This record gives sequence, C-alpha cells and structure tokens, in this order.
Amino acid sequence: METYLICIAVALIGGLMLSRLTKLVHLPTVTAYLIAGLLLGPFCLGALNLPGLGFNSPSQVEGMSILTQTALGFIAFTMGNEFRLSQLRATGAKAITIGILQAVITTVLVDIVLIALHLCFPQVISLPCAILLGAIASATAPAATLMVVRQYKADGPLTRLLLLVVAIDDAVGLLLFSVSFGVASALSQGQVSLLAVVAEPLLEIVLSLGLGAVMGFLLNWVEQFFHSRSKRMTISVAFVLLTVGLSMVKFTVGPVHCGFSLLLVCMMTGTVFCNICSTSEELMERVERWTTPVNVLFFVISGAELDLNVLVNPTALLVGVIYILARSAGKYFGSNLSCRLTAQSKPITDNLGITLLPQAGVALGMALTASSLPGGDLTRNVVLFAVLVYELVGPALTKRSLLAVGEIRPEGRTSARKHNEPKDR
Repeated sequence: METYLICIAVALIGGLMLSRLTKLVHLPTVTAYLIAGLLLGPFCLGALNLPGLGFNSPSQVEGMSILTQTALGFIAFTMGNEFRLSQLRATGAKAITIGILQAVITTVLVDIVLIALHLCFPQVISLPCAILLGAIASATAPAATLMVVRQYKADGPLTRLLLLVVAIDDAVGLLLFSVSFGVASALSQGQVSLLAVVAEPLLEIVLSLGLGAVMGFLLNWVEQFFHSRSKRMTISVAFVLLTVGLSMVKFTVGPVHCGFSLLLVCMMTGTVFCNICSTSEELMERVERWTTPVNVLFFVISGAELDLNVLVNPTALLVGVIYILARSAGKYFGSNLSCRLTAQSKPITDNLGITLLPQAGVALGMALTASSLPGGDLTRNVVLFAVLVYELVGPALTKRSLLAVGEIRPEGRTSARKHNEPKDR
C-alpha cells in the first residue's frame, strides 16, 4: 500500500514539474503529463525496480485502473454540461450530423486502405484485423480535448461544436466497433451472430443512456436536501463515483450479454443534471476544480500504460503508420465535408478535423476487446503505436487549431500566489 501511495505522489509531482518545462516550448500540459508517465513507466525509470520511483511493471500500472476509470467518469460527467437544451437548439442537429458523418467516413476510408493492404499483402494483416482497425479509427479522446480547452480557457463556435462532436463521436464509435467486431468474429469463426452485431450494441447504448438519465434525476433530487456549497459538491462527487461503479456492472439476460458504456452513462448523468438543476453551472465548476489532481493522474498513468515494445515490431510499425495516415485523412476530410454540408464557417471547416485527432482510452479499450480474436495482437499493437503518436502530438495540434481561429486567450504570466496577495489599503 505504501508503495502505491508513493507512486501516486511521484506521478503527481513528476507530471506537474514537467509541465513547467513544456510551458517553455508552448506545449499543452496534457503532453507533459503523458511524457511524465512514459518516463515513470515500466520501460524507463520503472525498469530500475526502485520501490516508489515510477511504476515497476505493467501490472502495477494496471492496479491504478480504478483511478483512470474514476477520472474518465468525471470528465464525461462534466462534458454533459455542453448538452444544455439552449445550446442544442442552436447547434445540436448540426453537431449530430457532423459527429456521425465524420466517424463513418473515417471508418470507411481506413477500412478501404487496410483491406487493400490485406489484398496485396495478406501475410501482413488479416481481413478481420483490417475491419476492426477501421472501426477503432472512429474513436476520439474526449479527455485530452477537454483538458486543452480547460487549460487555455478556449471558447467560441469551434470549441462548443468540438465538445459536442467529441461526445457524439464516442457513441457512434461504440456502435461502429460493435458491428465491426461481429463481422470480424463471423469471418474468423464462419458464423454470423445477429445478437452480437445488432442487438447487443444497441442495447448497450439504450441501457447506458437510461441509467445515466436515472442517475441525473436522482442527483438533482438528492441535491435539494443540502444547501451549503461544500455539501452539495460532496454529494455530486459521491454520485459520480456511484455512477462509475454502476456502469462497470455486466450481466446476461438469456443469450444476451448486457453492459454499460462508462462514458455514455456519466455523460448522460451530467446532461440531465445540468438541464434540470438551476445551480448546476456553479456546481460543475466546483467539481472540475476538485478533480484536477485526479485528471493529472489520469494522463500520467495513461502515459505509463503506453507499451514501448511496439517500437521494435516492424509489422506493427508499418501497419501503424498506414493506419495513422488513413485515420488522419479520414478525420480531416470527413469533418471538412460534414461541415460544408451543415454550412459551417470556413475557420471551423478548416480546423475541426485537426482537433479530432487525439485518440486514447476508448480506442485502447476497443483494441483490448479485439485482441480476443485470432490475429488480435496486431490490432492491439497498432492501436498502441497510434495512441503513442496521437497522444503526444494531438493536444498540440488541437491547441494550434483553436489558436488559429482565435478561441484561445493569450497565455499570460500571472501568478496565483501574487494574485491572491491582500491589496494595500
């Protein structure tokens, strides 16, 4: 237990100290946290096997999964703040169109490129692997995007549209992956399961939205019994923890496997709560401040999870480079086309696709599921390599795009220490 506590402390301190260095070269703090995780991970300082100095093994990093899941739950909960009815009336339909269309275009383009690679070099990549990578390509990392937006206090049409599209993207990606996984399983085993391809993915989305809505209404009801800000924030935190725990429950009803999507459940909880609670704006802001250390840990641990062994696998590197190029093209041109169809302004049309490049936790979860199929190890290694590249480069590109459209405030040098000093009277 003491080793884990020391590791958590070192991860927090290491991530924050490195963020001071990356600020000198104007990189987002998310990049600093990920690099800190890489340095503290089992392939760098952790390999020295000094207790408390980094994560000594992949299993030790995996032992921190409760923290990463909790952080992801809070991130999804606060993203629900973007789905206020007043905002959805203005941009909701367009955001849904863009979210669905760009994800589908990305999947189709990556599928075409990788299936062509399979037809030319069948020994390099199998057909099921190509199909699965196409679906995984649709997923975007909401956590990295949200952290960049928060750090630079970005605000404007592109920022608001981006947060909506990223949230919608995960629901679409989940459905695309579930269908693709069913097709890939059929190709591997020679039989098609309608339950796996159609029923279970749709049921997971419906159950997730239903559970999230119930938790949102319950949170609003319980909040009314408390009046102090600290107690209301505490009950909000408790409900998010409860929601994260419930979203991990899996069960079967006859032949149907039922489960929940943590992101969708927590996002729906935040959405319902924000639309029915009159003081939700203030509570959301306080919860965001409270969870800052948890979010830092999320990215440091995510960096430690990145497996550098993929860098010595030539096949994974080759397919990974092709996957990255095809996915980047799909996100950019898919967003560009969907923005044109929904009559978005030129700055949004030119920059939205670049902000959708970050990829992390959701894609890794899909890759872990895909690894259960024959040849799934290549799928996992390719996604690991892509996440390594996207997570280190993606936040900086997101910052660059938001800066290009003028939605990021200039970085100042104000000190909170000086700001809080009492003024002379």
